[in-house]
Amino acid sequence: MRSFPLAVDLGARNGAFAQALSQSDAAARVGLLIETDLSRTMLAGRGGPRVQLDEERLAFADQSLDLVVSTLALHWSNDTPGVLIQIRRALRPDGLFLGAILGGSTLTELRQSLTEAEAELSGGAGLRIAPFADAFDAAGLLQRAGFALPVADVDRVRVRYAHPLKLIADLRAMGETNALVDRARQPLSRQVLARACEIYAQRFAEPDGRVVATFDIITMTGWAPHPDQQKPLKPGSAKMRLADALGAREQSAGEVAGD
Repeated sequence: MRSFPLAVDLGARNGAFAQALSQSDAAARVGLLIETDLSRTMLAGRGGPRVQLDEERLAFADQSLDLVVSTLALHWSNDTPGVLIQIRRALRPDGLFLGAILGGSTLTELRQSLTEAEAELSGGAGLRIAPFADAFDAAGLLQRAGFALPVADVDRVRVRYAHPLKLIADLRAMGETNALVDRARQPLSRQVLARACEIYAQRFAEPDGRVVATFDIITMTGWAPHPDQQKPLKPGSAKMRLADALGAREQSAGEVAGD
């Protein structure tokens, strides 16, 4: 079973990954875990090796790490392809990157409600919620960064709130408010916010009156290339016809089924 003597948690925040790891069977397979974060405050108050750094400027030597993880931090990076390239370079051959980002249809209900309310009352809609990558985009980013065996999976989490304002309060507490350079410069008015809450409740409330918020968590997995890794077969090297494997009758082009 694989072990990872030297691991890094990018964007460790309050240490949730280290805590979860310590309570799992995988703890025995991870040696030294270095926690990093852009905020010194987030790293304070706990033991273990910690490094304050910008995720877009990694301070690790090439081929020095066995494992890099990142939990819900890299969707904030300005240059995600560049970050992934740096991570791949920092991994030893056959080292593993495992990252999770918010993506896909995350906050689609809030996005729709704000857009419609602002268009209705202001005659136009600003960019209030950042765009999100989907699983296909995430897999493409891993390939672009040079990872082998790239995989991207999506877990959809639906959270219920008593009111849309409770969701907005949660987003503020999470530090997930809009930080886009191209965001709308005009503050969101009370009238638009109130109308958005009305639309949200009308469209996305459940029978008990609570509203739903969608969060898509995209998990990305990639390996630093190594000669011994599994590789796809060359085109034309198959030793069995697909029709035989499926137990189906092969049809020629243009043949109509049932003829």
